[in-house]
Amino acid sequence: MSLRPIKTKPKEQQMQLKTILNRCHKFKSFVYDQVRFVSSHGEKHIEVEVVPRRNSKAVCSCCDRSAPLYDRLNKRHFEFIPLWGYRVFLVYRMRRVNCTHCGVKVEQVPWARGKRELTDTYQQFLAHWAKKLSWKEVAVSFRTSWKKVFQAVEYIVEWGLEHRELCGVTAIGVDEIAWRKGHNYLTMVYQIDAGNTRLLWVGKDRTVKTLLRFFRFFGKERNLELKYVCSDMWRPYIKVIKKKAGQALHILDRFHIVAKLNKAIDQVRAGEHRQMLEGGYEPVLTNSRWCLLKRRENMTEKQEAKLSDLLQYNLKSIRAYLLKEDFSGFWEYVSTAWAEKFLDRWCTRVMRSRIEPMKKVAKTIRKHKPLILNWFKAKKAFSSGVVEGLNNKAKVTTRNSYGFRTYRGAEIALYHALGNLPTPPMTHRFC
Repeated sequence: MSLRPIKTKPKEQQMQLKTILNRCHKFKSFVYDQVRFVSSHGEKHIEVEVVPRRNSKAVCSCCDRSAPLYDRLNKRHFEFIPLWGYRVFLVYRMRRVNCTHCGVKVEQVPWARGKRELTDTYQQFLAHWAKKLSWKEVAVSFRTSWKKVFQAVEYIVEWGLEHRELCGVTAIGVDEIAWRKGHNYLTMVYQIDAGNTRLLWVGKDRTVKTLLRFFRFFGKERNLELKYVCSDMWRPYIKVIKKKAGQALHILDRFHIVAKLNKAIDQVRAGEHRQMLEGGYEPVLTNSRWCLLKRRENMTEKQEAKLSDLLQYNLKSIRAYLLKEDFSGFWEYVSTAWAEKFLDRWCTRVMRSRIEPMKKVAKTIRKHKPLILNWFKAKKAFSSGVVEGLNNKAKVTTRNSYGFRTYRGAEIALYHALGNLPTPPMTHRFC
């Protein structure tokens, strides 16, 4: 038995599409009229005419008050969500009103803002996919331009920043990321409260003035509510945090200290390996970098065997490695007093070791000892490890977007990906 295709009349097709629009995208005081296919520049698209409901009044776009009709303008096309690969446009003849408060103004329509060519729903749709794909891939997939994707994300971010709640922030983390070639940095401030991590603020450069702008934006009352601040050892950050959030417990945690120790060991290894080659000695430190920098539990069998061989030699690199391994016991303490005693003894040993890169680290630790010990006073509840995880996501965001020519583009992308911002209310949510 053969199946015959059901022939559908054009009017029934219009009713089907209008039914979908009325279910998912219905507006008060406006109705959908005719739906048609249109060919333009060798490409077909769908146009849906929108007309005002009979006896409905237009709303002034400045004061949001109803006003009498003044005249009508030419038809405008507002791009809507594509349907089966076809671009969809809402076509509407805009009205001008004679507002008693604002004068002659163009009316405000509920599906778009100002002079934007995209509907609010389509902007939210593009912004939704911009979290999953790069902006270029979104533009190609939905047959639009990179600029329109940026405008959509910008609209969602601006709305979210205007409507987000900043009360109840008690712990923040401050760090920087490189976003362009050269010494171009962004200062990132995150909320790191338990169960609520998000990007609070982005600033250009990593200077005193940059971080001061954050505290001015945050406000005096919110600054006084801060209880914990995590940061690295960058002097401008320490200076500003002490001035603007002096009541908060300022924490320098293990991530940045261990990074400095690893950097010192690498300098010792590289210098000693160079001396051995110049003196004609056996190059035992060849391919030993990751043996000295990795944790034991993360080493491969080959690296473990190499490390066992190296431990038999009395080299500066090995002594530096053993000092670093001994320092890892510092983080196991619970008592702040005992942790301080350990730190003092360890720094004394390092200063007597005659290993200059390690001595430099010991001097830095002594200088920032009170801030390092604050990690124990905070009961190990806060650390910059959370901040570094968010920074990695920030780097992935900029990488997925193939970099940004302007600071504004980077700022919008970072808020969109990491800001956990609220979204405008819509009649239909996208999964």
